[in-house]
Amino acid sequence: MTELLDFLRTHEEVFRSRARLASLYSDFRSQRQTNPDGYQANASAWLRALTAAAKAGLIPAQAGSQQDRFTLHTGEELLRGLQTTEFGRPLALGSVLEDAVRKGQLMPVREFLDAKKSVYAKSWVPTPWQVVSWSLRQLGVTGREGVEDRLVKGDFVVMANVEEAAKAVMDEAMRTATSNASRVFSKDLFISTFSPTVGVEALSVHDTEVLLKYLVRDRAAIAYDETSGTIKFKASSEKAPAVVEQEDITIASLRTLITGLEPQIEQLTRQISELDVKAREAVTKKQLVTAKTALRQKKLAETKLQQRTATLMQTEEVYAKIEQAADQVEMVRVMEASSQTLRALNQKTGGVERVQDVMEGLRDEMTSVDEIQQAINDGSAGAVDEGEVEDELEAMEKAERERVETVGRKAREVQEVEEAERTRLRLAELDQVEKHEAPANLELVDHKELPQPRTDERPLEQA
Repeated sequence: MTELLDFLRTHEEVFRSRARLASLYSDFRSQRQTNPDGYQANASAWLRALTAAAKAGLIPAQAGSQQDRFTLHTGEELLRGLQTTEFGRPLALGSVLEDAVRKGQLMPVREFLDAKKSVYAKSWVPTPWQVVSWSLRQLGVTGREGVEDRLVKGDFVVMANVEEAAKAVMDEAMRTATSNASRVFSKDLFISTFSPTVGVEALSVHDTEVLLKYLVRDRAAIAYDETSGTIKFKASSEKAPAVVEQEDITIASLRTLITGLEPQIEQLTRQISELDVKAREAVTKKQLVTAKTALRQKKLAETKLQQRTATLMQTEEVYAKIEQAADQVEMVRVMEASSQTLRALNQKTGGVERVQDVMEGLRDEMTSVDEIQQAINDGSAGAVDEGEVEDELEAMEKAERERVETVGRKAREVQEVEEAERTRLRLAELDQVEKHEAPANLELVDHKELPQPRTDERPLEQA
């Protein structure tokens, strides 16, 4: 099993089913009329699989060339990579690619690079006759049913992969480009910076060319000077990327130089450390010649390290000044534009005298509003009937007196009821006391002490 087939069976579910494989490898071109849904399912499965394989760098390429992620290479090498022991080679793959070109999912590399307008412009989308004509030129056949479906040899841009990579690059540039100078790249610096963003160790030459063309023409995200290989990303405040100027070319060269010096310094530092260890081991083993050789190499490496470090420091200092100056240029430009805006706005206000006239007129009008309101209030006050006011006041006073009298009367009634209740309770208490205490008092009185009646006394009436 080839590496390509192993990848497809691992990552694409349809390639793990024997029944689906039989359908995919059959000549299903006739299903365009008999079973359009089935044809579309097979075509979509093949395009999805080839797109994923291209992104993974598993599409067979020419010997010695880099693996392309954005380009699909078709021909005998691709068919051999897809060949299986049980089902042989896919018989309808040519028709699948033809449909993908017609829909704009694939595009011949040469036409992609030479196109002046965006690939999303309606004028680019090929007509069916253009697709058939292209196939005829490549195959020398008519493309009718019953004719062998031969896979043409060619290179096609996989639009889905390019679009995904471009979005990732633009997002990363937006996140990391914090100054005007940091938005400028040489081609080598672009490749080393954004290859990890795309998910590869290093973009191939073809992929870099396709990606840059897409960013310039179809996304208007960068300006690219092919002569110097300088790339300049659009600022967030710009509607379109600014043209690459000589200053940008110099900045790109400086940034590339700094980026190249940093790994050299790291390598020399490791080399010095390794040579020092080697010299110490040689001294321990009494290998003086080896120790001296290692020490000489160490001294040479230290000299190179000092030179590289000094160059890097000087270059970084120059770059820092250039970066500062570039930011100042942008700041002055913004301030100049702001000044012009303020001047235009001040002209629209008509100057200080016009503003003073406007304010004075505004105060006069506000005073007029107050005077008009006072006049309205005065006119309304003269229309009041004083007799009605007096009658209403008298009625209100009478109602208040009646309310007070009613409240007072109710209060007195409540007070009288409470007083009567208290009196009743006191009388009841006295009755209880007399009942319990009177007999006891009588028993304590001595009968001898009571006055005795006189015998000689006459009745009162006789006297």
